[in-house]
Amino acid sequence: MAKIIDGKKIRDYNLGILANEVAELKENGIETCLAVIIVGNDSASRIYVNNKKAACEKIGIKSLEFALPEETTTEELIALIDKLNADGSVNGILCQLPVPKHINKNEVLERIFPSKDVDCFHPENVGRLSIGKGHLMPCTPMGMVKMLEYEGIDPAGKHCVVIGRSDIVGKPMAMLMLSKNATVTVCHSKTVDLPSITRQADILVAAVGIANFVKADMVKDGAVVLDVGMDRDENGKLCGDVDFDAVSEKASAITPVPGGVGPMTITMLMRNTVEAAKEQNKIY
Repeated sequence: MAKIIDGKKIRDYNLGILANEVAELKENGIETCLAVIIVGNDSASRIYVNNKKAACEKIGIKSLEFALPEETTTEELIALIDKLNADGSVNGILCQLPVPKHINKNEVLERIFPSKDVDCFHPENVGRLSIGKGHLMPCTPMGMVKMLEYEGIDPAGKHCVVIGRSDIVGKPMAMLMLSKNATVTVCHSKTVDLPSITRQADILVAAVGIANFVKADMVKDGAVVLDVGMDRDENGKLCGDVDFDAVSEKASAITPVPGGVGPMTITMLMRNTVEAAKEQNKIY
């Protein structure tokens, strides 16, 4: 039976470290501040924003919220971002996705200064990550790296297989694993004979968005399995991309859903906000 990698415990450990760093910054006259923008009335987005505010409050980060109506234009949203970019008291800016369809998402995300881009979506930050010079890191992939570190699992020399090539999880996770000296394979919907590749993985990352997609016969004995999925099964029960019960019989360690990778995403958002505050104030 696999060891369960407890994302909540690792979250609390990392938040404790970050709280101390926030307190040290405050002692030096620096109040760490995150600005969150939400456009429209998407219920899931509201939950995410509330969770981010709660995390800020827990570790002492000042949280600013800008709730804009559904009919906000791209130009109006960019004007707000320009204002926040120019505000020296704001260290991080986050525009909660999705935005309404009439808004040019790429134009909005690219307007945020790279130094304040705590989601790590700006092309400059993506480019820095690709050459191993990243400072602000993509939140979900970095959360998984921290989970491996906490569990004492060194990716160096191991074969990491990532299922999924999204810009938010799959691609940046592959780059982070390369930076940790893993041998990396990225699989996707056009991959031929996917199970033959996933069975080679020492570390298997499932980020495909299909409930219980990864079955036990796709997993090597003793593999470490990281499940990024947040799905619903046929009974409406929350589950991941991995058939947890079956795969946990073969894996050496596995993340559950819920309570696995999810809690680490917001934790790394807090980490990026603290790192941004340090960088902007030239504290190294």
